[in-house]
Amino acid sequence: MPNHLIAIDQGTTSTRAIVFDADLKPRATAQRELKQIYPKPGWVEHDPEEIWQATIATVREAMAAAHLTTKHIAGIGITNQRETSVIWDRAADKPIHNAVVWQDRRTADYCDSLLTSGHEPEIAAKSGLLLDPYFSASKIAWLLDNVEGARAKAQAGALAFGTIDSFLLWRLTGGKVHATDATNAARTMLLDIGTGQWDDALCSIFGVPRGLLPQVKDSSGEFGITAPELFGGPIRILGIAGDQQAATVGQSCFKPGMMKSTYGTGCFVLLNTGAARVASRNRLLTTIAYQLDGKRTYALEGAIFIAGAAVQWLRDGLKIIAKSSDVGALAARADPAEDVYLVPAFVGLGAPYWDPQARGAIFGLTRNSGAPEIARAALDAVGYQTRDLLEAMHADWPASASAQTILRVDGGMTASDACMQFLADILASPVDRPVVMETTALGAAYLAGRAADLCPDLDGFAAQWRLDRRFEPEMEPALRVRKYSGWKDAVSRTLTAK
Repeated sequence: MPNHLIAIDQGTTSTRAIVFDADLKPRATAQRELKQIYPKPGWVEHDPEEIWQATIATVREAMAAAHLTTKHIAGIGITNQRETSVIWDRAADKPIHNAVVWQDRRTADYCDSLLTSGHEPEIAAKSGLLLDPYFSASKIAWLLDNVEGARAKAQAGALAFGTIDSFLLWRLTGGKVHATDATNAARTMLLDIGTGQWDDALCSIFGVPRGLLPQVKDSSGEFGITAPELFGGPIRILGIAGDQQAATVGQSCFKPGMMKSTYGTGCFVLLNTGAARVASRNRLLTTIAYQLDGKRTYALEGAIFIAGAAVQWLRDGLKIIAKSSDVGALAARADPAEDVYLVPAFVGLGAPYWDPQARGAIFGLTRNSGAPEIARAALDAVGYQTRDLLEAMHADWPASASAQTILRVDGGMTASDACMQFLADILASPVDRPVVMETTALGAAYLAGRAADLCPDLDGFAAQWRLDRRFEPEMEPALRVRKYSGWKDAVSRTLTAK
């Protein structure tokens, strides 16, 4: 009997495939870095063909490393960078342009024009999202209006749109399935998250033909079968979720009030609100955490665009570290008397500010400031931004503040004990790091395993979650207040939006 699962984790900076056994323990991993394309300042693109080739290669490599064939694989789960948008020609099976990445800001003026026209209240009420270039709808509009002949072809039904999961699903099934799951659909700004259906009015606002859009499905279930020639035989595709929702599943945040934060290129905090759609009064997002058996579970989400990417900037831009893992040792040499703040608005600021025109800045420099202080500020910015989000969440949904918040964390930056300790200190809340750090891929594998009847129900899966370490707050309250006040002042000097 097939008793293994494959998670395809297609992220912003790399593509990975991980083989899990029936106990959801990783058996083998393969990874390929992904080239970042910057055509203009503020523009970010990926080559869809590079993503496709890396996906096939990593799945094959992971299966070979685990000494498995397709007969051993019960299903594939896909998790992906969200909002990144691809449009392809159905007949030619070719993208009409590079993928426009979630970080891309080229549609800022377009979004401003829609805001000025008064469209945001309707958009927010239906999609749960705020008008920002971050989401897919404005990217789709740009592609249709700036690629020659694209709009006419789209209206004729010759083109297909998808977030990365849809594009991979189309290719994996040999062009037989054009679909997505509810979590990815919820990030396009075209889905009514109350009905779970594409909304005609939202499509009209952005000029998106309905025929361009994929079918919306549950996060766990039958999505199709891979073309046999890809991996030496067919494999069922049984789960799809956007990366942050997959991490929410992987962290077993199934009960209302549970919260997770993922620290990768960016940082994303999701608070499970159950069946309740909580409309934010503090510029957070209302989104779908997962959809199972036709039932949607909702979440409040705060998105930070730059987290680990700030460490990459220290490495590649300032060149003050040779590799990302060096940042902790450099930051540890910082003078504690120096109050340096880095506001990492390299591609604008996300929640709760939503200022696409803001740009990065460093405040508090003195003659004694140097590389260690800047490195410390880059790490501390993650904690400050997370506190911004938690305060907004507690204000939006007071039930979440009635008990002490325990934040479950994952992602590359959580390997740093110092970074996690500062996070607990500035939040004045415990921070839990799990034993299994690959929570995004784990969530995708579980969704596939659930559909394959290989994995337990939600309660059974949650019972398997294991704690590696809990970080308790140790900072003196007065110091916490002073540091966070300094951060708020630094952000206020960076904002440009009125």
